[in-house]
Amino acid sequence: MDMNGKTYDFLIVGAGLYGSVMARELTDRGFSVLVAERRSHIGGNAYTEERAGIIVHRYGPHIFHTDNEEVWRYVNRFADFIGFINRPAAVYKGEIYSLPFNMKTFEKMWGVTDPGEARRIIQSQSASACPEGTEPRNLEEQAISMVGTDIYERLVKGYSEKQWGRKCSELPAYYIKRLPLRFSYDDNYYDDKYQGIPEGGYTPMIGKLLSGIKVITDTDFLDPDNRDRLGKLAAKIIFSGPIDAYYEYCYGKLDYRSVRFEEEKIEGVRYYQDRAVINYTDQLIPYTRVTEHKRFVPDAETTLKDYTIITKEYPQAHTEENEAFYPVTDEKNRSLIARYRKLADADESVHFGGRLGCFRYYDMDDVIAEALADADLLTEKK
Repeated sequence: MDMNGKTYDFLIVGAGLYGSVMARELTDRGFSVLVAERRSHIGGNAYTEERAGIIVHRYGPHIFHTDNEEVWRYVNRFADFIGFINRPAAVYKGEIYSLPFNMKTFEKMWGVTDPGEARRIIQSQSASACPEGTEPRNLEEQAISMVGTDIYERLVKGYSEKQWGRKCSELPAYYIKRLPLRFSYDDNYYDDKYQGIPEGGYTPMIGKLLSGIKVITDTDFLDPDNRDRLGKLAAKIIFSGPIDAYYEYCYGKLDYRSVRFEEEKIEGVRYYQDRAVINYTDQLIPYTRVTEHKRFVPDAETTLKDYTIITKEYPQAHTEENEAFYPVTDEKNRSLIARYRKLADADESVHFGGRLGCFRYYDMDDVIAEALADADLLTEKK
């Protein structure tokens, strides 16, 4: 025990990317750390596992991409990365369109090869997206103003409404702004300098991050008995679970969307589809995308085998029985999270981080950058 009568300096709740980087950084700076993970495995949503020789992304495809040199150097301390360029496609009523929206998309949609002509078509279709002189008020108006009505109706509307369980006219405009729009034939989904997937998957990388650190799995900190027992062990808690649950929903529950993953091993075929990820934008198809895990490592020995593993993703409402994946950041939830953050700012016993702790959508590199910055902040205070 230290001078305060605590066994550990920090209790980190959650062994995902945020918690694992925090654990590594604090340990390397001489602090004692205990990690408690609710699930039966480390890695959070980036968790991968090998089945039949194929590395499966259990919670959907995770492609690492960043322009942050510091983050790229950091992750390469713990894994060798295999270069991978994400070139997804969208299927609408049997027709395949290139993603992100680029000249391949426009050529398939309208038969044009001139970027100027594509711009003119989009401009003519987007003119009435929202009242003149006003900014788009919702996802529907934002999408039409960006790409016109044809692409919105075929490739945006159905997917977005399945994903979020709401009409596009009820969704925030900025949801669609993350999707790239290019007037070239570049179909690389990301613009970042560094792109790839850790050799062997994310689980070995996170295992190296947690090497030599005490980790307990199958332990829900929010269970009253665990909370009382574990809370007494450490001088400070770093919490990457849901911030509203930590405060026992005192202001009400934040809204999330969840996903059901349906995995299937298909025998007798080498491949199921021609790329790693294909989106399904027709509302009559209940899943949003299909991932073929073999496609992430094209040179692996298993690519020669006559079987493959795919995962279909079915968006669904978040309940106490499933996982919270995507924060619903509408006006109601923005007001609610502001109240929880104010409560957290005044609470010196705990530090919140990560997707659930901050109620914010993060790319993996952003999570790591936040964890590195937070480790500096917390150790400076010490």
